[in-house]
Amino acid sequence: MSDNIRIKKGLNIPISGAASRSVNKEVFSDVVAIKPTDFRGIVPKMKVKEGETVKAGTILFADKANPQIQFASPCSGVVEAVVRGEKRKLLSVRIKADKEIDYIKFDIPKELTNENVKDLLLQSGLWCAIKQRPYGIVANPDTTPKSIFISGFNTAPLAADLDFVLQNEFEALQAGINALSKLTAGGVHLSICDGCYANANLNKLQGVIQHKVSGPHPAGNVGVQINHISPIAKGDIIWTVDLHLVATIGKLFTKGIYDASQLVAVVGPAVKTPTYVKGIQGMQISTVKYLADESKGTLRYISGDVLTGENVGVDGFLGFYKNQITVLPEGDYYEMFGWVKPFRSKKFSFSHTYPSFLCSKKRYNMDTNLNGGVRAFVMSDVYGKVLPMDIYPTYLFKAALAKDLEKMEQLGIYEVIEEDIALCEYVCPSKIEIQKIISDGIDLMIKEMA
Repeated sequence: MSDNIRIKKGLNIPISGAASRSVNKEVFSDVVAIKPTDFRGIVPKMKVKEGETVKAGTILFADKANPQIQFASPCSGVVEAVVRGEKRKLLSVRIKADKEIDYIKFDIPKELTNENVKDLLLQSGLWCAIKQRPYGIVANPDTTPKSIFISGFNTAPLAADLDFVLQNEFEALQAGINALSKLTAGGVHLSICDGCYANANLNKLQGVIQHKVSGPHPAGNVGVQINHISPIAKGDIIWTVDLHLVATIGKLFTKGIYDASQLVAVVGPAVKTPTYVKGIQGMQISTVKYLADESKGTLRYISGDVLTGENVGVDGFLGFYKNQITVLPEGDYYEMFGWVKPFRSKKFSFSHTYPSFLCSKKRYNMDTNLNGGVRAFVMSDVYGKVLPMDIYPTYLFKAALAKDLEKMEQLGIYEVIEEDIALCEYVCPSKIEIQKIISDGIDLMIKEMA
């Protein structure tokens, strides 16, 4: 186990539009949605009907396979719609929100034990904040993890500054840590950015095993940190929790309510004034449309970051695990000659095709243009340059394409989820959807190993 981890491989994408450390205002979302599609491995069963009145903390649906795993409303109001897709697949539950939130009051245990911590998290619908590795699924409450990992910083493009977002939530963070520590005998591991360790409030948290981490993205990914600290072998189970959700858990154990309010970063090249707003889990993206620069043409609204986020559109909703909305122009154009042009000062290139590598501090107004089409799967070492994990990425991707379970197992499928290999897709010379390949491979592993 190392207390100081230096990540050398990776890439910080120099995209413009980082948020200033200020809160623009508190926004109110008329409609709030919880999407079962945010939770891998869950087959939802509805617990409420359209037109029913709910409070913050009311259970909306549960997992059919494990009914004790439940999902709650982040606000009070009326169930406006139960949205279904093909084959009646449940896509979202939409709540017409009250302007003043009415909370269910939960009983706070006087003494924290494994049993009563689990009971309160399951009862409140906050158990889904805990994800399980391998596979990044919602944790099974009937298992015991080897340890719990939390990343104290985020290196994804234009990611929210967690130290700023949670600067007034120290008490809630400590309460969340105290509760989570009861769920494992292996301790709670917290990774903190080495460069800001001295000034970070996180280094004052008690009851955690601290690690200082430095390096480019994906150094802030909890999967990369696990790979360097406690690699996952067959049969191992490790739980992970996003830091802003640790604060939500902490508020449950201090206030006895499901308080889903949070600061959300609104960022990207198509945002007039990149900043933070005070919002809520599942808020509608249109509430921050006033910050978008519509003069940039057709815009893409992403729940999350540009590498792993979901294109939800302006009428979509913020994902459960997300605290970032990214807005950038659609790359709906063709460029004659493309990469053949020798001097393209407004383009960034990882491969040094353009002179961008000479301007390390420059930020680029990127859009969604792929700058080319899908090509043959080229064998090269480019993936290994941005993936700081002890695996062979090209062979893993090909094993996933071939649906070879044994090879995937041998090559590290237990170690990764989509966010860990997102940079491989970004630098891929073949323009292959690598995250989808890994996602399909993980789904196949879950299905075959069940």
